[in-house]
Amino acid sequence: MSSMKSTHKLRRQNGIVAGVCGGLGEFYGISPFWFRLLFLILLLPGGLPGFLPYILLWLVIPRA
Repeated sequence: MSSMKSTHKLRRQNGIVAGVCGGLGEFYGISPFWFRLLFLILLLPGGLPGFLPYILLWLVIPRA
């Protein structure tokens, strides 16, 4: 078994609200703008489809 250590971890970054989108962008290697746009689009049908996942990710993803 390999004892290779991964340094690629999901962490919240300094961001506009809680750093969730910045952390996701850093982890996946894309601009945080796209995650912000996704959560904004999910907020349009009534709020909860975008708000609830964001809050859950805020609680689950550790601070950098």
